[in-house]
Amino acid sequence: MRNTEAPDTHAGTGARAEKVTIVEFSDSGERRETATLPKVVKTDDEWKQQLSPQAFEITRHDGTERAFTGEYWDLHDKGIFRCSCCGTALFDADTKFESGTGWPSFWAPIAEENVKVTEDNSYGMHRIAVSCPRCDAHLGHVFPDGPRPTGLRYCMNSASLKFVKK
Repeated sequence: MRNTEAPDTHAGTGARAEKVTIVEFSDSGERRETATLPKVVKTDDEWKQQLSPQAFEITRHDGTERAFTGEYWDLHDKGIFRCSCCGTALFDADTKFESGTGWPSFWAPIAEENVKVTEDNSYGMHRIAVSCPRCDAHLGHVFPDGPRPTGLRYCMNSASLKFVKK
């Protein structure tokens, strides 16, 4: 495991920098080392400069794009999907499947360490939200109705992802 050198505080805040452990991957999908990295923390204004208005609403405020409108719901190319906010590798296209829902769906993350799951009881529903552990970007939800071998369906928002073709 690699431990990268990072400042002990968030720039300008004096707050101690939280660290997270993820697995790094090359753009070709080759698994590299496990790394402990500083959490990516930005202000809303900084995120707005980096992201489209839709990506900002989805990733930073737990939004959802309309079904069948996202860039990747019908993509069938080989590659990996990274976080649109911080670039963390999230999913390999080899685990993508046609769920019929209109969102890109995967039966497993590229590495368990590279996604974070939490309970989501918003809108009177009980769901499991999926986010990026490195920057806390909201990605989508995971459901127990996917294909083998996991039986899971990671239903993601295209605006939360950046596809890198192999």
